[in-house]
Amino acid sequence: MGRAQKELLIIIPAYNEAANIGAFLDKLEALELIGDADILVMDDASTDATCKIVKARKHQVVTHIFNLGYGSGLQIGYKYAAQKGYRYVIQMDADGQHDACNVENIYKKLKEADEKGRRPDIVLGSRFVPGSVTYHTSLVKKIAYSLFRVMICMGTGRKIMDPTTGLQGLSRRAFTFYSRYNHFDDKYPDANMIMQMLLLGYRVEEIPAVMHDRTEGVSMHSGLKPVVYMFRMMFSIIAVALRIKLFHVDVEAVDEEAVW
Repeated sequence: MGRAQKELLIIIPAYNEAANIGAFLDKLEALELIGDADILVMDDASTDATCKIVKARKHQVVTHIFNLGYGSGLQIGYKYAAQKGYRYVIQMDADGQHDACNVENIYKKLKEADEKGRRPDIVLGSRFVPGSVTYHTSLVKKIAYSLFRVMICMGTGRKIMDPTTGLQGLSRRAFTFYSRYNHFDDKYPDANMIMQMLLLGYRVEEIPAVMHDRTEGVSMHSGLKPVVYMFRMMFSIIAVALRIKLFHVDVEAVDEEAVW
């Protein structure tokens, strides 16, 4: 398997996003930094023309034979990035809710060192910090966000304003860890993974982001799904905290990570 010629991989999980992904790729392809980046679409067994649209644009695409889910698609993308030797990953949704302008800001932040020369392992694109564009959401989701913020703060001492954002940038150290067995939630990797990485000592930063409401297609958090998701995530966050703080699972694995 050949090694990447570029240092950034943009991973886009997609399921039946033919109505959105073409316009989204137009915006990504117009970015100045796209010459430093590759685009990888994780097509989760779409039944529409998602895969055909991506292939016509000559971008890399992995098509699942069966629907594996959002988290599994991301983890396969991380494995690909690790094997190919990319330095950074930025993950974005295919529905156009994550504005392409966020890529440059996240990429810049990933490469920005602090006064001790340390760079972030994870950069979260946040809808709810000063400087972000106003984002409207349902009451159930607002309750879930508040609950997850409190739980993460109680467990780590960190206040993360947007604990469920799917717009994230990852260093090689972070996505290599995620790529390994049992290090990543293959269903709903959100606030639980932020709790995990903070407890394991990874450097997590949050920056303002521009996001939009979905205009086409169906969200994976539609209907009663947000309620089910909220309870599932709540118990997952608790499980992560117990696994690391009480049983010290994966603590030693962090020290074994090679930093690029």
